[in-house]
Amino acid sequence: MMDNDKSKRVGICVYGASSSRIAAAYTAAARQLGALIAAKGWDCINGAGSQGLMRAATDGALQAGGTATGVIPKFMVDNGWAYSRLTRTIVTTDMHQRKRAMATMASAFVAMPGGCGTIEEMMEAFTWIQLGIIDSGKPLVVLNTNGYYDHLIAQVEQSAAEGFMKPSHRSLWHIAATPQQAIEAIERAFGQEPQPVESKY
Repeated sequence: MMDNDKSKRVGICVYGASSSRIAAAYTAAARQLGALIAAKGWDCINGAGSQGLMRAATDGALQAGGTATGVIPKFMVDNGWAYSRLTRTIVTTDMHQRKRAMATMASAFVAMPGGCGTIEEMMEAFTWIQLGIIDSGKPLVVLNTNGYYDHLIAQVEQSAAEGFMKPSHRSLWHIAATPQQAIEAIERAFGQEPQPVESKY
């Protein structure tokens, strides 16, 4: 099981797009999320990207007087993809080490809209909670800006309905339409005792 030491500073792991070719509404929501994380005194942990929603979340946190920690593999640094404004940058050897480091540091997870990489990170976190690799006391929130994840949410519902996963596992993530709702979902989860996750078998 990954570290769940609640004496550490709260860090919110934020997954999101590296693309800047997206509607302004997504960027605005990411920036607001970063600002709200900072307002709580939490650290905004992300993939250290210099573009897209990762950068927007970092900018939002820093502009609100908070901190942002980026975790990025060396090959991305070598390609010039790391954001120079981050409070702290952690360089890993590869993508797997990056994701594990972010998950270990995190007290909670928020998945903003993104492409294949973001979806993979989100679903890996979901699976790790499902398997007990990540403690169920670390909430996973889907920030469903503009209904972006409606189809993915429907797919998970279908998986449960058709027996591909336990119905109780639908509660392993929380759906939020706005950044404020995402923060509220995290706070509610922090205020509750973690519930044992039903075995997938």
